[in-house]
Amino acid sequence: MKNKDNDTNFNSPLGVVGTINCFIVYNELTLAEKTAQNLLQSELVNKVYILATPENNTVIAGCERIEIDSFKSTETLKKIADKSDTAYSLIYTKDTTLELGQYALERFYHIANDTNAGLVYSDYYQISEGLRTNLPLIDYQEGSLRDDFNFGSVLFYDAKILKKAVAETTENFLHAGLYNLRLKVSQHSELIHINEFLYSEVEHDIRKSGEKLFDYVDPKNRAVQIEMETACTDHLKKIGAYLAPKFKSIEFNKGDFPVEASVIIPVRNRVKTLEDAIKSVLMQKTTFAFNLIIVDNFSTDGTSEIIQKYAQLDKRLIHVIPNRHDLGIGGCWNAGVDSTECGKFAVQLDSDDVYKDENTLQTIVNAFYEQNCAMVIGSYTMTNFKLETIAPGLIDHKEWTPENGRNNALRINGLGAPRAFYTPVLREIKVPNTSYGEDYALGLYFSREYQIGRIYESVYLCRRWDDNSDAELDVVKMNGHNFYKDKIRTIELKARKKTPNPSRYIGINCGE
Repeated sequence: MKNKDNDTNFNSPLGVVGTINCFIVYNELTLAEKTAQNLLQSELVNKVYILATPENNTVIAGCERIEIDSFKSTETLKKIADKSDTAYSLIYTKDTTLELGQYALERFYHIANDTNAGLVYSDYYQISEGLRTNLPLIDYQEGSLRDDFNFGSVLFYDAKILKKAVAETTENFLHAGLYNLRLKVSQHSELIHINEFLYSEVEHDIRKSGEKLFDYVDPKNRAVQIEMETACTDHLKKIGAYLAPKFKSIEFNKGDFPVEASVIIPVRNRVKTLEDAIKSVLMQKTTFAFNLIIVDNFSTDGTSEIIQKYAQLDKRLIHVIPNRHDLGIGGCWNAGVDSTECGKFAVQLDSDDVYKDENTLQTIVNAFYEQNCAMVIGSYTMTNFKLETIAPGLIDHKEWTPENGRNNALRINGLGAPRAFYTPVLREIKVPNTSYGEDYALGLYFSREYQIGRIYESVYLCRRWDDNSDAELDVVKMNGHNFYKDKIRTIELKARKKTPNPSRYIGINCGE
């Protein structure tokens, strides 16, 4: 063991001798040995601990073994905290070989020391199928509450803050321990991102972005999600952003509308899919009058001609062409909602997708009245272009409960579909003029004061095909999307911290 007198023993100007304890996951002996030896080459490393389950009892030279139940459990983190007797603790979260860059540990050390950060993480190189590519990350912010935030696999903690965060944990998590640790660390200090590629890691998950998108709602991950919700809810209470399940009541008598409901489809150049979407709306059977407003954002591929054809055949179809050229999907939604043809409820349908059957619209409108809500979110089934069900099948977002949905919404990256809104409230709030995340921003904003109605059976078919906007995104585009949604959450957290006791909403008549 190296000298741990961190105040006086400098090996070089680059850092302090023996100031880091490292914790690595054991799965395959050769890989763990390589990672351990790579770490032990640095004078900054005091000791390497191997985190291994009972069946993996091989000893690695120069390392100490810690027996664990699950890498992400509270019990494992307690054992890590107990061994965190140096200034910093490095946790490597993958079981493949870690290759450190030049003076990488020194860089982690100095930035952690200079900033007093509780956690430092960096960009890295990803090795997949033999190819090495840059994997830039994004800055952590207050709204970075999603449990899939990518810190990379090297987590560099201030040991004192790590120990404090673990000591404050009262839940015994099996899956959410590491997520809970990050949230508690953020309550005490900053989480700092180094915009430098400091190491390389091997990545085995080579699925496209569109295939990874729905992992968190896969039914087999339900137990994990429940733990994550518990950790996030506790965090919101600690920082003063939790909202109790008390909402403004609504009487749906505000304003005069030409129809009860309007389906709104923003579209640009979807000649391949739009006709199916139109047919699925016009076939709806309802007890009320409805129309279909298609906001055509200057299509050039024949989409406009399809809209005109159906508008001539059915007067319920309203063809809207915006009076400006700077609109994203959200801006097109505003154009549709602001139209004098818009009904009391505005209901979403993407130009790629279709309603499940002829009862979808009636089911959605019924939910407004039955659940007294300003917004309704349904459930949908993932299909291919031929409408054949594909994995993960039904996306019902059961993590949204009446009791805690609006708090848990800050942890996840989407709220479901189709979405529908009480038009007077939507006209007041407005839709962000973006083409990504505008629906999520609305969901958070609505849920701050109003109940969000839920339909848990499938009413919508979401078709996956090569031209879907999120089918395969590069890392820069994904980072942009994730940063935007984190920013939305940051803004929402600040607003919720300002929100007085929401019990004041009980009995308020929003329709007056």
